[in-house]
Amino acid sequence: MLTDRSSRPTRSPARLPRRTERRIINLRCTRRWGPHRIAYHLGIPRSTVGRVLDRYQMPLLANIDQATGLPVRRPKPKRYEVGRPGQLVHVDIKKQGRIPDGGGWRVHGRGSAADRTAGVARDRAARSGAPGSRGYRYLHHAVDDHSRVAYSEILDDERKETAAGFWRRANAFFAEHGVRVTAVMTDNGACYRSTMFAQALADAGIKHKKTKPYRPQTNGKVERFNRTLAAEWAYAKPYASEAEREAAYTAWLHHYNHHRPHTGIGGQVPSDRVHNLTGKYS
Repeated sequence: MLTDRSSRPTRSPARLPRRTERRIINLRCTRRWGPHRIAYHLGIPRSTVGRVLDRYQMPLLANIDQATGLPVRRPKPKRYEVGRPGQLVHVDIKKQGRIPDGGGWRVHGRGSAADRTAGVARDRAARSGAPGSRGYRYLHHAVDDHSRVAYSEILDDERKETAAGFWRRANAFFAEHGVRVTAVMTDNGACYRSTMFAQALADAGIKHKKTKPYRPQTNGKVERFNRTLAAEWAYAKPYASEAEREAAYTAWLHHYNHHRPHTGIGGQVPSDRVHNLTGKYS
């Protein structure tokens, strides 16, 4: 009876000697070296070292303890979602560089004449004592934990007056659509620690929760929103000016809330989880 046989060659003359493979594994385990450094030390191609490490299923350097060389067991991320809209709203500020008129380096290329001219202008402004915020815009966000519905504005700064005023308008937006906000989560930025921001929350009977220091993932839903808008709006195409980019923001935000499936809520659109966000029941 005929049977299939493996097509693997019986001999592999080009394969590294086992002694060399053992040296690669030993350097990885004892020195915690990456493939580039091992390759340089042994005088063999980096790609060859990489194949050996893959064949023996060696963990990435980021996943091993540097003191012992043993794999690190990282805790699984704790994911949570509150039960209804408004039960928790994540608030944050994204600082974003302005696009100079005529377009920045994404239009003209990094190191181009236009890019160098813009750099000279920034340096001159800094030496003259111009406010540091002049070259930036500040995106203030409020993202509902349950639905992922976002209210956002592009403002001039991140001062306490600005943050408090933004929250009052954000709260009015949610209230207009039948969402009663009971808690807000922020980081420990100065504007959020201010009495003015605390009063804006207290006036509406809203509880203020703060993230732990150096734990931005606690406010992960608004951090995820920041990455989404960066990829799909802020840097999605080369804009000719800051005004052109900001003019496209309202339409993108509407698309995000009403038409874009969100993987974090099972492919639903954020507006699907808020009863009257579209206003069709009013």
